[in-house]
Amino acid sequence: MAWDDLESLVANQLKDGVNGLVAVGTTGESPTLNDQEHLDVIRKVCELADGKVPVIAGTGSNSTSEALHYSKEAEAAGADALLLVAPYYNKPNEEGLFLHFSAIAEATRLPILLYSIPSRCGIDIGVDTVARLYEKYPHVCGMKEAGGSCDRVVQLVRALGPDFAVTSGDDALTLPFLSLGASGVVSVASNLYVSQLRDMVDSFATDPGRSLKIFQRFSQLFSALFVEPNPVPVKFAMAEKGLISSPEVRLPLAPISEENKALLRQVLSDLAM
Repeated sequence: MAWDDLESLVANQLKDGVNGLVAVGTTGESPTLNDQEHLDVIRKVCELADGKVPVIAGTGSNSTSEALHYSKEAEAAGADALLLVAPYYNKPNEEGLFLHFSAIAEATRLPILLYSIPSRCGIDIGVDTVARLYEKYPHVCGMKEAGGSCDRVVQLVRALGPDFAVTSGDDALTLPFLSLGASGVVSVASNLYVSQLRDMVDSFATDPGRSLKIFQRFSQLFSALFVEPNPVPVKFAMAEKGLISSPEVRLPLAPISEENKALLRQVLSDLAM
């Protein structure tokens, strides 16, 4: 595996003040990495971060044994936290979800960020299940919420309290979620614009007008990055900006259409003005 693009990407993120790095999330094409590649990327990001910012390792799976394997290896590699997506395709019930995440929580003391994204997994992680996990395992202490529901953020914040970190999993919902008690965003767009989006989040509490202006400036980008399945658009945009050498994605993802290339080029041009 060639590492040049990953090395330059991490270096740019650190230079521009990123708060943390997620290794092998969906934007990292985790579904098409084999076992060795998955773990190699986590180890490499931990090495490149070198303790400067936390590394959150994507170790979720629809197989509990595989998620356990990835989680143990990520902890051994030096990851600071784990991102665990709901088991996809299997569609377990709430008891199955509780038992799945409990098995991993019992095998590691790393902080665990649950990841609920029903559009990809077919299921939510129920608020009551999250509360059960947090009560039994205090290191299950956060949620990447990508269900698109403000009401669900309210429910999570109310049920779990201020010490449980609810983060937006959708750039376009960051400000609405922050206004309801969320604490940040696991961002796709920050692969392109780190300092600006950090400023947007950091200024929300003290200068909401400034935060809103930044949000409005980047709102077209937030939409454009999802005109095709993630990470096809963001990889194209990163290549256009010279952050990576190629927009290539692995099958079954297809290259971005010419129409959407033009759209993204226009959005990037507008942002450069």
